[in-house]
Amino acid sequence: MTRREFLRVVFLSPFALRYARDLWAHSFKEALHYEGLEERKVLCKLCPRACVLGEGQLGFCRARKNIGGRLYSLGYASPCAIHVDPIEKKPFFHVLPGTTSLSIASAGCNLRCRFCQNWQISQFSPLETDNIHAPPERLVSWAIKEGSRSLAYTYTEPTNFYEFMLDTSRLAKAKGLFNVAHSNGYINPGPLRELLKYMDAINIDLKAFDRAFYREICEAELSPVLETLKTIRAQKVWLEITNLVIPRRNDNIESIRYMCRWIVRNLGPETPLHFSRFFPTYKMTGLPPTPVSTLERARAAAIEAGLRYVYIGNVPGHPGESTFCPSCGRLIVKRSGYSILSFDIRRGACRFCGRRIEGIWEG
Repeated sequence: MTRREFLRVVFLSPFALRYARDLWAHSFKEALHYEGLEERKVLCKLCPRACVLGEGQLGFCRARKNIGGRLYSLGYASPCAIHVDPIEKKPFFHVLPGTTSLSIASAGCNLRCRFCQNWQISQFSPLETDNIHAPPERLVSWAIKEGSRSLAYTYTEPTNFYEFMLDTSRLAKAKGLFNVAHSNGYINPGPLRELLKYMDAINIDLKAFDRAFYREICEAELSPVLETLKTIRAQKVWLEITNLVIPRRNDNIESIRYMCRWIVRNLGPETPLHFSRFFPTYKMTGLPPTPVSTLERARAAAIEAGLRYVYIGNVPGHPGESTFCPSCGRLIVKRSGYSILSFDIRRGACRFCGRRIEGIWEG
């Protein structure tokens, strides 16, 4: 859609016209990390897909478009979701427990996961969703007003609203707020390193440790995600990992053991790993929910592989939601769902034996 066509859609009144001009100016921003080609084509260099787009074409993510031989990000300052959430919902269990995070998303995603729980916004373009005009300055002010300690870039895939996230996180950092993201990790190393200058913590969805799963279920490749994980660790940004365990798709215990050994070897034993329970949704409604026993076996395998902090998610009240000291074995953070029931970490250490507990803590 050209600017003229966009304005023609909302010709009802002078007020509507002024509103449309304002909305256009703030929701379309020239993208970073692209190259102009011959015949007004563009090459997007943001993620491993390397989309080559002709005039008027959308990228695979549906959130970037070639307009007049330039690549534009379509959802800038136009989130389709804004909520104040417990940070545990992201999930982050070792980042500012008990605090809230102003959480935002713009529509689109560069994966096609058949089990996506937020497909109503991730599998659409910002041109197709109901959006809110919210530039970075407004979001940061809102977070401060709400008493949130962080901003979270989440719900869809933050890479698709990269410029919006980058500008917001830069401003949030300057105002003393933390920045966290939940991502699929499908991003090129250069843009990632630029973003990591302002990120405090990232949770990466490691969908499976199986190339065939990524190709068949997500329409993607595994290797770029593994490179993203190693880059985050190398840049010393706090990292947590979520693995959604899907019956008969990625629940093979030997594959899970292999994944956990890889995490220990490449990312460190202190990396928290969340095994999350699958519930039927989107294009995978024919499968049952993950048996809790499967999650428990995965957790046991991860601990055996040497991981210190292994969690079970989407099973409220399960002991696997809580944190135990790797040294003395005492319960130091008791959780139920997104609630903290007891907290025995003092100045980043176990209250009982004094062992340092890795993470980002307050007080």
